[in-house]
Amino acid sequence: MKKQRHNVQLRISWLLLIIWGCFGLLLVRFAWLQLVDGDELAERAMTIAEENRARQSPRGKILDRNGRELAISRMAKSLVINPSKVKPEDRDNLVAQLSEILKLKPEEISEDIDTGGVFVYVKRRLEVDEENAIKELKEDNEYECLELHDEVKRYYPNDMLAANVLGFIGTDDKGLAGMEQYADELLKGEAQEADLIIDMRGRPIFDSIFSAAQQRYKGDNSKSITLTIDSTMQFIVEQALDKAMADNKPKAVTAVVMDPKTGDVLAMASRPSYNPNKFWQANAEAWRNRAISSVYEPGSTFKAMVAGTALQEGVVAPNMTFYDPGHIDVSEKRIQNWNGESFGNVTFTDIVKNSINTCFAQIGLWLGGEKLNEYAEKFGFGKATGIELPGEESGILFANPKDMVNSDVATMAIGQSIAVTPLQLVTAMSAVANDGVLLKPHIIKQITNADGSVYKEYGREEVRRVIDSATDKTLMGLLEQVVATGGGSKAAVKGYRIAGKTGTAQKINEHTSGYMEGRYIASFCGFAPVENPEIVVLVVIDDPSAGAFYGGQIAAPVARDIFSQLLRFMHISPSSDTFADMNKDKEAAAAKPAPAASDGKVRMPDLTGMSIRDVSQKLAELGLGIDVQGNGLARSQSIPAGAEIKSSQSVTVTFSP
Repeated sequence: MKKQRHNVQLRISWLLLIIWGCFGLLLVRFAWLQLVDGDELAERAMTIAEENRARQSPRGKILDRNGRELAISRMAKSLVINPSKVKPEDRDNLVAQLSEILKLKPEEISEDIDTGGVFVYVKRRLEVDEENAIKELKEDNEYECLELHDEVKRYYPNDMLAANVLGFIGTDDKGLAGMEQYADELLKGEAQEADLIIDMRGRPIFDSIFSAAQQRYKGDNSKSITLTIDSTMQFIVEQALDKAMADNKPKAVTAVVMDPKTGDVLAMASRPSYNPNKFWQANAEAWRNRAISSVYEPGSTFKAMVAGTALQEGVVAPNMTFYDPGHIDVSEKRIQNWNGESFGNVTFTDIVKNSINTCFAQIGLWLGGEKLNEYAEKFGFGKATGIELPGEESGILFANPKDMVNSDVATMAIGQSIAVTPLQLVTAMSAVANDGVLLKPHIIKQITNADGSVYKEYGREEVRRVIDSATDKTLMGLLEQVVATGGGSKAAVKGYRIAGKTGTAQKINEHTSGYMEGRYIASFCGFAPVENPEIVVLVVIDDPSAGAFYGGQIAAPVARDIFSQLLRFMHISPSSDTFADMNKDKEAAAAKPAPAASDGKVRMPDLTGMSIRDVSQKLAELGLGIDVQGNGLARSQSIPAGAEIKSSQSVTVTFSP
């Protein structure tokens, strides 16, 4: 028994000795690896387990003035194949599987593999379901030849809305048009390299994902742009342009809405347009922002600035009388009125209201070419406005006004022989609505850093005073009468005081000299409400083909639709209580009937308290002419109520707010 116990103890001792011997050997080996071979082994391990990857930060957002998203980005994966790692036995399976997931033709994927090398894009910016399917495929089959790389995928959540302002980006996150191009360096994200610890399947492990993610937003990358555009106002304008395209069948339509007190562009739209999510489906003509890149002769809309110049220089006064012969010859060039007829004896007020070419030509000759060009430049023509968009044109004025002949001066005064952009014209009209002060237009409100801090803010930027305040008020009154009783009457909105000017210009022949027969550009530019202008609206209809082509016929109604909706959207109260005025007019008519008069004569009605439109209509019914002074409601009249006068006689009526 003793001997047996001794043998067991001996065996245990030998076992312990062996265990301790093995443990000692392990300690020696461990010490050797750490102290002698440690550095070399660590380097080899990291070579296998560490990978350098580029981490792409997303492109900054583009927002409207109220913070609504117009352009956003998400990080997407692009599939890359390494043809040198495609195993021959896996090729057919790989091609078939990728074809099914990516909805690509098998031959396209085969061509990518046949390209050779170590890096070929199979498909850029995968959708989420495609990305997940590729990850699963790679893990299940251990395809070392497939790699997923970070790239930015841009989305425009409102599709076509403000497309010509926003633009689009191409491959490699590069802005190619619009704001995307203008602010590309600010919006563009940054690809940063990061060392990741990966497992045998190439997946990041430990905290490497988080440490790399923290490096995404460093420095000044991925700024966001807040525009002055209001997306709701933009939508209203674009709806109006779609209707104008359907009704008038033009080559193109452009509209701009501006805040005259700040220079902020509230809406800017063109048709034809495109969906920036699928920009490749449209052509370059649809990509154009015509508001800044289209140059055209403004026609009679330019007469608003000529009228302001003449008033400022003291060449004319509202009640100054002219004789219109219907046409005049200047330097062997005949200038006639839009209707080909004579208006006879007229005041300057009538000239503006009826857009009489012959009289404007005469006023232009009185001013002279140098003075006309001087004020055109003051109003901002002939030079790019500097708005924050790419591709802005400068327009065309006479290079040397001293060389202008009389026909050049006369045609410039009626809006010909010069060229402007829509933005220049709406900016000039905004100066009229802003007490005669020209402001620089802006379409960027603010730029913010990726961390939310403000990088740069844009505000009201005064360029110069163009005309005196008193002169400007007179000009505003004249332009109000254009809408109230003149050629712009179709732009009127019941209850609101609107001022503006229509225009109809022949299209210049781009291939030869002169004009194209029967081809026109119709326009209207105006502001509201006159007593405190909040918006300026410009509508330009290029080459209408549905019959009508005058600005007062087709552009003014589009402007009316825009004014009507925007004024209500902005909660701007009517200038007067429409229904109360209607009842008041009825009561006044019932209380003060015009007494009967003898043959060939009429009795003068009491016009006190009536609007310009109502006075004009009342006097027209009696066959009487009107000479308007001021604006607002009628306060006095040159012929007292009840007087017996000839039906062809003219009455001077004074209006005030």
